[in-house]
Amino acid sequence: MPNYNPPIRDMQFVLHELFNVVDDLKTMPRHSEIDVETINAVLEEGGKFAKEIAFPLNMVGDKEGCKLDPVSHEVTAPTGFKKAYAQFVEAGWPALSSDPEYGGQGLPLVVNQCFYEMLNSANQAWTMYPGLTHGAHAALHAHGTPEQKNMYLPKLISGEWTGTMCLTESHCGTDLGLMRTKAEAQADGTYRITGNKIFISAGEHDLAGNIIHLVLARLSDAPPGIKGISLFVVPKFLVNPDGSLGERNGIYCGGLEHKMGINGSATCQMVLENAVGTMVGQPNKGMAAMFVMMNAARLGVGNQSLGLTEVAYQNALAYAKDRIQMRSLSGPKAKDKPADPIIVHADVRKMLLTAKAYAEGGRALAVFSSILLEKEHYHPDAKVRQESGEMLSFLTPIVKAFLTDNGWTATSSCLQVFGGHGFIKEWGMEQYVRDARINMIYEGTNTIQSLDLLGRKVLGNNGATLKKFGKLVAQLIEQEGVNEDMAEFINPIAYLGDKMTKFTTEIGFKGFQNPDEVGAAAVDYLRVAGHLVMGYFWARMAQVALREIANGNTDPFYAAKLQTARFYFARLFPETASLMLTARTGSKNLMDTDLALA
Repeated sequence: MPNYNPPIRDMQFVLHELFNVVDDLKTMPRHSEIDVETINAVLEEGGKFAKEIAFPLNMVGDKEGCKLDPVSHEVTAPTGFKKAYAQFVEAGWPALSSDPEYGGQGLPLVVNQCFYEMLNSANQAWTMYPGLTHGAHAALHAHGTPEQKNMYLPKLISGEWTGTMCLTESHCGTDLGLMRTKAEAQADGTYRITGNKIFISAGEHDLAGNIIHLVLARLSDAPPGIKGISLFVVPKFLVNPDGSLGERNGIYCGGLEHKMGINGSATCQMVLENAVGTMVGQPNKGMAAMFVMMNAARLGVGNQSLGLTEVAYQNALAYAKDRIQMRSLSGPKAKDKPADPIIVHADVRKMLLTAKAYAEGGRALAVFSSILLEKEHYHPDAKVRQESGEMLSFLTPIVKAFLTDNGWTATSSCLQVFGGHGFIKEWGMEQYVRDARINMIYEGTNTIQSLDLLGRKVLGNNGATLKKFGKLVAQLIEQEGVNEDMAEFINPIAYLGDKMTKFTTEIGFKGFQNPDEVGAAAVDYLRVAGHLVMGYFWARMAQVALREIANGNTDPFYAAKLQTARFYFARLFPETASLMLTARTGSKNLMDTDLALA
């Protein structure tokens, strides 16, 4: 059986020592009274919920999965899931960072981010039920009518109801311009919606009293393609004017997907037959509203893999300290035992440190992104709001793709630490690998995120936002460039930052001549950009650790942070050199291959 201990100390380091998050938050009127003690207290309690309530159900959910009644179309979640959700609601967790106007607690989004990291470590499948609700809340809050907000937001915020996003159809996947679901306008202002959706996480379950689906569909006179899509809110049960539940709506689960992982999460095939819905936003402008939800979900998916990276690392580390096998190449270390613990072996340490470096670096990136999201929505200065939104838009595909790629690498490495035992279910490690694999696929595959980053977020604005991030790197280099103790952290990002402009310009020039050049380079490019971003945060973490040590702080936490930073820059960051080489080989060796792929 695996174990999990919430990484509260490292979260506190990132929040309070690396980013001084309270100072940033206090610039926003809604958070003027926030303090370190409140944030820490919430995280402590959140960690207890994750460890004591959600975590014990993780293997249960994986083993049992969900069950569909083919007659009633009702889905039953695994044993214990419904009770845990009731405890979640009773404790007020769904309302943590939501708008107080509709019953939320109004705490910072970054606190919710850290809480959900712990929930994802504890039980990613269970966490998807409340997790999707945040995206539905965000879309309705940004684009819903006053009537829709008053009808749905209080119950979504309280957790009495949950939300979904219904986008995908079997024939089109991410190419939503091909969707066929139809919406017919009615005399009373509602719409009748008919179609089929697949891969709908938490599309049907028994945890909450109602499920609020946000559904993409086409009006009868809609233009073709992506410009002809509208967004509708379609509740499982119709809602009466007084807020009580009415009759069952024409949306139901026609089947459950049989999956590789996240078995405790109900992934549904949803059927809409004359379902009643109301439009969110303007006709044929549904993607603008849905992107609010999709971007929130993409940040959430990165957070899922961050959580899995952390819990896999914790268990692999504990196993490596306990498992004895062979002797150290440099001589026996545990002389009182017949063999040494496997943590003495260099490659075992490499695998453990890979997971640790990606967890701690990913945590810094995720927290930084959450701070940007808070500023984009709530900062009083319009310029800060705009610049924060631009930077977050640049970082979102990196959070989603880079952290989920790293999560796959990390969980696989941690399974490898266990050797043959890692392949056996009772140790729990193979579940983390299976669960992590979906995160690279949904909410836009990582290739799509790479195309978004390179094509839209970088080349689309001539590298303006990339240059803004480059200024952050340059400021750190200027600040620490003459500090010999920081050289091993500063020199790599300075070198890559210098090369990044030429690398980007070269690919952009080729792309203008042949668009396939962008497609051929995009995945490699995102990983290079990901390392530039993560390298910047690792350098800043090393900066803090060195400062504390210089001030006489003997807490081993800081020495450990430096050791991990050194490993990251020595063993993981150099991947960027080979990635730039392969990206520069162009599209011909991929596209001129008709015979090879015949």
